[in-house]
Amino acid sequence: MDTYPTLAAAEQAKGPHGTVVKSLDRIWLLSIEQRDWRAPAGGEHVAEIGPLSINAGENYSAQYMEAVFDPGMTAPEHRHSGPEAWYTLAGETCLETPDGMQVGKAGSHHVIVPAGPPMHLTATGTVQRKALVLILHDSSKPPTTPERDWKPKGLCKG
Repeated sequence: MDTYPTLAAAEQAKGPHGTVVKSLDRIWLLSIEQRDWRAPAGGEHVAEIGPLSINAGENYSAQYMEAVFDPGMTAPEHRHSGPEAWYTLAGETCLETPDGMQVGKAGSHHVIVPAGPPMHLTATGTVQRKALVLILHDSSKPPTTPERDWKPKGLCKG
């Protein structure tokens, strides 16, 4: 993840696996690359998130989202057909799966969830959560499907 001062600068730096987006008051170059890859000069490197667990030989599509949640807001139970990762710029988010919980906070731990498990997301803390999200999903399947058979234990308190 890199930020650039202008859309033109980000587009010029974009490689074959990059996407330029304007989100959360910044211009981002979001690249899916090999570990330790760096965008050309002119931007500011913000984070490297990964590795993301994928299956060799499968085709994937990237869905990028801007997530803004007020404290206490939740997302309905769901699952993804590929890994999900998010970078938190402000606030914090608690994610519960059958394996437990993960908390993503601004300036610290990035959250990565593999394909498959059901999940429940809650914006925790006292500050509005702002995050950039990637779902790298199996191209032959929808990125997100509702989960009706699993109920969270309530590990994440809003």
